[in-house]
Amino acid sequence: MKTAVLTDSTAYLPRKVRDEKHIHMVPLNVIFGHESYQEEVDLKADDFYDMVKEGGDLPKTSQPSTGLMVEKLEELAKEYDAVVAVHLSSGISGTYQGMVTAGDMVEDINVHVFDSEISCRMQGFYALEAADMANNGATPEQIMERMNEMKSTMSAYFMADDLSHLHRGGRLSGAQAFVGGLLQVKPVLHFVDTKIVPFEKIRTRKKALKRIRSLFEETIQDGGQYKACLIHANREEEAAEIMAELEQYDNVEVEMSYFGPVIGTHLGEGAMGLGWYRKS
Repeated sequence: MKTAVLTDSTAYLPRKVRDEKHIHMVPLNVIFGHESYQEEVDLKADDFYDMVKEGGDLPKTSQPSTGLMVEKLEELAKEYDAVVAVHLSSGISGTYQGMVTAGDMVEDINVHVFDSEISCRMQGFYALEAADMANNGATPEQIMERMNEMKSTMSAYFMADDLSHLHRGGRLSGAQAFVGGLLQVKPVLHFVDTKIVPFEKIRTRKKALKRIRSLFEETIQDGGQYKACLIHANREEEAAEIMAELEQYDNVEVEMSYFGPVIGTHLGEGAMGLGWYRKS
């Protein structure tokens, strides 16, 4: 059986990496006024943040259409017997459910849809692992089992510089009272049961980033081997400084990524996050 790996644009895997690993992608959309852009196809992160500054109003986002998903699956069916589709958390987007629906509509390929329950490069970690396994002949069932194992150690914490983006977009679950009057704090957020929820209220950006790092350091003290990623929203210089500090740990392989247009719409410029999972 030949298995394809498919993800969506919010994994923020560079085109070169996707090509090398044979990872296929369906883009989410970012809408500025009457103009719709496919993320990672005709709208990159750098251009997005410039457009937000120039336009003033926040754009809107939307999941890939069912038609686009069906088209992608039909394309893959010409070459593959099965596909493992890795998508951003079902609690913040309908993309996962959309692929489930599309999979039911295409008969010539066996579709296995995985809810990463997270997003950004942590979602990408799943897709990369799936691709390595698929390229080495693993079955879809073996790949799904491995990703569920990864999920048990996958963690991510992040801070939004302006929480109003998440609040207005409805992505911050059960947080109205938390948000009310507290938009000046820099709360640490995380995913719980597929949704974004506050973890701790912290008063300053510096302290919030320090707290996220402390959570990471507490985890990696168990002696295991970890893969980690520092993620920024148009703050590459600051992220590079933090990454240099994280590279001191012998048991951690760390890389840098970014919050692209879709996730950046909801977190806002200046957001910073750190995610990781245990490799062994």
